[in-house]
Amino acid sequence: MPLKISRILHAGYVFECDDTQIAFDPIFENPFSRNCHAFPAASFDHEQIREIKFAAVFISHFHDDHCSLESLDLLDRNTPIHLYCLFEELFAMVRALGFVNVHRLQIDTPIQVGPFVVIPRRALDADVDSMFHIQAHGLNVLNVVDAWIDPESLAELARHAPWDMVLWPFQTMREIEVLAPSRAALAPSELPAEWIEQLQVLNPRYVVPSSCQFLQESWSWYNHAFFPITYRQFQQEVEAALPTTRVARLNPSVSVLLDQQSLCHAAPLAWVMPVGEQDVDYDYRADATPPHTADIARRFPPLTALQADRATDYCRSGLLEKYREMELPEDSYFERSRVWRLSVYDHAGAATHFTYRVQGDQIALMSNGEGPLAWSTEIPVSKLYAALELGESLTSMYMRINDAVFEPAIEDDIAVADVVDDPLIRCLFNDVFGAYQAAQLRRLRPDTT
Repeated sequence: MPLKISRILHAGYVFECDDTQIAFDPIFENPFSRNCHAFPAASFDHEQIREIKFAAVFISHFHDDHCSLESLDLLDRNTPIHLYCLFEELFAMVRALGFVNVHRLQIDTPIQVGPFVVIPRRALDADVDSMFHIQAHGLNVLNVVDAWIDPESLAELARHAPWDMVLWPFQTMREIEVLAPSRAALAPSELPAEWIEQLQVLNPRYVVPSSCQFLQESWSWYNHAFFPITYRQFQQEVEAALPTTRVARLNPSVSVLLDQQSLCHAAPLAWVMPVGEQDVDYDYRADATPPHTADIARRFPPLTALQADRATDYCRSGLLEKYREMELPEDSYFERSRVWRLSVYDHAGAATHFTYRVQGDQIALMSNGEGPLAWSTEIPVSKLYAALELGESLTSMYMRINDAVFEPAIEDDIAVADVVDDPLIRCLFNDVFGAYQAAQLRRLRPDTT
């Protein structure tokens, strides 16, 4: 009996066998995660999706491009939801949507669903991610999602080699490098060596490049800055290193039938509708010049007075309160006293500057410059507001860090500093869980919040 495997979007898949359908990380939205536009493009027939009776849904982790309450809201409330997450808050949010069978996944503990056995496997960052080992009719498929493989897990997974199929997160995403583009190193020209080494250990018959690329607004410089590895390069390097392995691309809606001998095309998902050319590849441009933050800010509509006040109040007080509550990272750039400037740009491209003295876990607004500038952060005010109230993620914030020339001694210190030690990043995203899903729940179920 063959196993039917269909691509939804990003890391989302439907597995079907013996008339039983299960889904992994289902996202039925485009754009997803607020501002990630599927590439290649697709749309969804939500009425058809509401009629689907999945035997179970498995979610690998809490990130908003894998766990979206607006997507789950389309599903029958009796659908069993199996979720890997260390935070009880997310389980409570899913239950608040009305789901009655919500279960916490445990590493290496199998879940039987009809002909399927799904085993969560330990990822490198076990506090966040999990992988899925799917078994059916003697076939073994490893869904790496967008995790990386823990060395101990690799040894366990090697016992099942050769794998029938591996769904592999093929892109290296430069979401940190775009924060400080003037200081970023060039992207490596080859796949990471550990990818090839791990795939050689797994020795799969088929590899599917998984976790799709995406675009942002049509004008965005990010559209040429995020993904240096193309489908074409991935296939060439993997098939050269593993001569008996075939790389098979699955675009949104595309389905295949996998059995012990072969892989062949099957009828696509009717409720995922491809839009435009599908066999597209990312146009990465290492020499792309990022526009000034003022020019980016002009692309966004003005905030209301209340929204603008919310962002300003945060810069004047909320940020300070949050910073003082947090524990300073080990070897932080801000262990020493530093002058930090935060520049917030409105829809007209005008900047409001906030200058702070930061040392350790202490921070204070400064009325004038006392000492040399030692760190700078720029952001459109609309994106700051979206992060505060709408769960916007760092991926689409258009934040710009240290796009300046500092005194020589400070340049030496910044050269070895961690970009995500930035105080605004830490205040918005450190120790913050489920902001995106919480914002979704407020929209979907205002009576529960």
